[in-house]
Amino acid sequence: MRAWVVDRPGPMASRPLVAVEREVPTPGPGEVLVRVEACGVCRTDLHLAEGDLPPKRPRTTPGHQVVGRVVGTDERVGVAWLRSTCGTCRYCRRGMENLCPYSAYTGWDADGGYAEYVVAPSGYVYPLPDEPPAERLAPLLCAGIIGYRALARCDLPPGGRLGIYGFGASAHLTAQAAIAQGAVVHAVTRSAASRELALELGAASAGDRPPEPLDAAILFAPVGTLVPPALEALDRGGTLAIAGIHLTDIPVLNYERHLFQERTVRSVTANTRADGRAYLALALAHPPRVTTTPYSFTEADRALSDLAADQVNGAAVLVVA
Repeated sequence: MRAWVVDRPGPMASRPLVAVEREVPTPGPGEVLVRVEACGVCRTDLHLAEGDLPPKRPRTTPGHQVVGRVVGTDERVGVAWLRSTCGTCRYCRRGMENLCPYSAYTGWDADGGYAEYVVAPSGYVYPLPDEPPAERLAPLLCAGIIGYRALARCDLPPGGRLGIYGFGASAHLTAQAAIAQGAVVHAVTRSAASRELALELGAASAGDRPPEPLDAAILFAPVGTLVPPALEALDRGGTLAIAGIHLTDIPVLNYERHLFQERTVRSVTANTRADGRAYLALALAHPPRVTTTPYSFTEADRALSDLAADQVNGAAVLVVA
């Protein structure tokens, strides 16, 4: 089968992603073999390729927003970031499996969806309907799910004012969910295309900074220097949720300017399967507008290069089959 692997992590200009031929993987007990139709391109894949996210194993195939068909049954399923957990630690027993110390992740601990086939534990895949195109479903499996968890973590009050920093794949889905709940959304992004998209989706503003104090904010851009201004933009009692597995260093915070008046900072760590099921049920019942930039399977390296250069509008998706 055809697949892409991270050969030598480094800047995209050094071509860390390499196309290879591999044997079709064999599923083990409790696993399924999935023929990939499409795979979303996530900034986490970029972090793995460029070495910001230390590789867990050599020559890993990235990709964790996979839509495909189970070989043997033709059932359509989604394969997402969370690949497995121990099920017995205190976090798993509390329903906090996203914090399991023994958790494993698709496209990091095991090969992912930048390939024609992928193997996944059957208990961690999501059933999907046959009808929507795979290109539209793929971003829901990480961009959508993580945005859903980030929205819960930022404690946005009913009708509240939400700031979204960075307006890519996850942000454009999260904004729609927040607006549907009655929130006033302000997008903070440098990209002219992203500003236009944010306004089209119903954001109240899109610019360099929010025009009013915020009740809550979500930082999607992996840029630590945005944390102080995001905190400073919060109203009293506001919460900033940082939704990313990698973030550049945060500058020194000033207690009075950034944290006083009970402002809160929270991280978002992966998701639980309950998060995934809840978000997918919501998104399939009330489909969001999914803005995608499609790439052919042979263009995986270009897709990551475009993502690194902030040249992707909405979500990048590899169309495999």
